[in-house]
Amino acid sequence: MVPGSSAERAFGPAERETLLALARASIRAGLGGERLRVAVEEFAPALAEQRASFVTLNLAGRLRGCMGTLEARRALVLEVVEMAHAAAYRDPRFPALGVEEFERIELHISVLSPPQPLAFASEEELLGQLRPGIDGLILSERHARGTFLPSGWEQLPEPRDFLARLKQKAGLDPDHWSDAIRVERYTAESIP
Repeated sequence: MVPGSSAERAFGPAERETLLALARASIRAGLGGERLRVAVEEFAPALAEQRASFVTLNLAGRLRGCMGTLEARRALVLEVVEMAHAAAYRDPRFPALGVEEFERIELHISVLSPPQPLAFASEEELLGQLRPGIDGLILSERHARGTFLPSGWEQLPEPRDFLARLKQKAGLDPDHWSDAIRVERYTAESIP
């Protein structure tokens, strides 16, 4: 990680507003069947860094779409534009966002830190390392994989419950345990 990079500091109000405006503009463009194009060099350096992110859409307090990446693949501004479009139009759990819903959606962006592997010898040891409200987790075992953003702690505040539901999300039994399980943790800056 580069010292002084945005991965180590919080985004300022102007950067946060820019990301929200880009997400909304991307969704608006999609309503007309178009894709928003942005030039990375027009943005502040912190927004041009490669960062992983998730964009979540809520409507009347309920999830309406969420898409993201766990690995940094492109500039954050490009990632937010792409994930906003994906959350509105390609989340397989929901139909494409309609014009009538657009003005009522609430946007939430999570910018992720690079994931760090956790070392543990047992489930109890893993549970003891979890930081409720802070950690996002990536759980994997062979071909099974799932993640919960740090905001997942709002619905699942107990580490044991959080881990059990994450196993289910990955396609495993909630009581499953093996030495092949791998867990990485990350943090996320939430906007707004």
